[in-house]
Amino acid sequence: MNIALLTPGTGSYHCGVCMRDNALAKELHRQGHRALLLPMYLPLTLDETAASPSAPIFFGGVSTYLREKFPLLRKMPRWMDRLLSARWILKMLAGRAAAKTGGPEVAEMTLSMLRGEMGNQAGELRELVAWLKTAFDGKPPDSVWLSTALQAGLARSLRDELKVPVVGFLQGEDTFLDGLGSRAPEIWSLLAERMRDADSWVAPSKYFAELMAARLRWSNAEAAQRMRVIQNGIALEDFDAEPEQPHSAPTIGYLARFVPGKGIGVLVDAFIILKKRNTIPGLRLRCAGSMTDGDARYTDTLREKLAAAGCAGDVEFLPNVSREEKIRFLRGLDVFSVPATASEAFGLYVIEALAAGVPVVQPRAWAFPEIVNEQAGVLFDPGKNSESAANALSDALEESLRDPACLRACGAAARDLAREKFSLHGMAAAFVRLAGSLGAETANVPARH
Repeated sequence: MNIALLTPGTGSYHCGVCMRDNALAKELHRQGHRALLLPMYLPLTLDETAASPSAPIFFGGVSTYLREKFPLLRKMPRWMDRLLSARWILKMLAGRAAAKTGGPEVAEMTLSMLRGEMGNQAGELRELVAWLKTAFDGKPPDSVWLSTALQAGLARSLRDELKVPVVGFLQGEDTFLDGLGSRAPEIWSLLAERMRDADSWVAPSKYFAELMAARLRWSNAEAAQRMRVIQNGIALEDFDAEPEQPHSAPTIGYLARFVPGKGIGVLVDAFIILKKRNTIPGLRLRCAGSMTDGDARYTDTLREKLAAAGCAGDVEFLPNVSREEKIRFLRGLDVFSVPATASEAFGLYVIEALAAGVPVVQPRAWAFPEIVNEQAGVLFDPGKNSESAANALSDALEESLRDPACLRACGAAARDLAREKFSLHGMAAAFVRLAGSLGAETANVPARH
């Protein structure tokens, strides 16, 4: 199958969605398919080699922004668009753009992108469609996959012009949309309509499929027709190749972006509680993950809190690690936790820890109960605020760390669980089966106007 996968790039920091899409494209290659991973807005920042290193960037972030802000530039000549979409320019501006990828100031652009062929970037959409018509030896792809519901405005043109199925992924869009201020209700309403232009949407968990159906105000019948659940997977062989790392002190690990919503602040508070109890001698905390300039400022406040508690020397922050460093990092942990405080559609970091044979301690919330069983980790009740979450987390971590034999058994069960349920091979095969089943249906459906 020939597949075009459109994914938004960040340009400056590791994004779990980008890395998942890149891994998926590479797995599709291994399974004998031709998959083109096409970045939108900014170049991809990955922790491994790119699946499609020479692919053009569509909807270049600079020109897309200028078209939205300055009506006279909506008909800018193609040579100017190409110049503004040069990778070196996008890379140079990516760090500044990373701080402007959410909040009310991007609400208008989000609306415009969802309007698709009627939005301010309609010319760029036509260019994308024209390019895709001959992308595979002069022919269009057999299906187009959209990385997020925020690309739903592209679906109608892609489906009608290319005559192929369009499949979209759901990736935690609710948190982003709720941060768009007063325009959020209007955007949710438009999203519900434009998502109907795709053939199917795939959620990584039952929790998030149900949440999105409710937020979109789709009936149970419509949600059942339009949504599927396919859990995420990872390249498990990479974790088998890396031996367990020796570590003399009991170590708690965190692997996610350094932002409040992922719960790194809660974990720091729980660690301080444990250090004050002093029931786990020599306890250490290691935090790895993506970090922008804005995230660094937040991380500095956590360092100050640790210093005030007298345990800054027991904590490491490791931003923007490579894939090899990430796996080595995970293999050196005793227990793992990302105590997210906001809605999590899945939590790719959890299955990475499981694959490394590390027991996890996660909130009994969001999608985590669908991923973690009692043999591979612990689910704790976070309560109603960050203080109660920190206390509950510290108790769960202490209980796990005080029983080394149980911890080792949990680690083995974690590894087995990852191999049983979360392989990249199985995830990719499920996506291909879904796209293939939709192909014949799409060919017989007339265009929607």
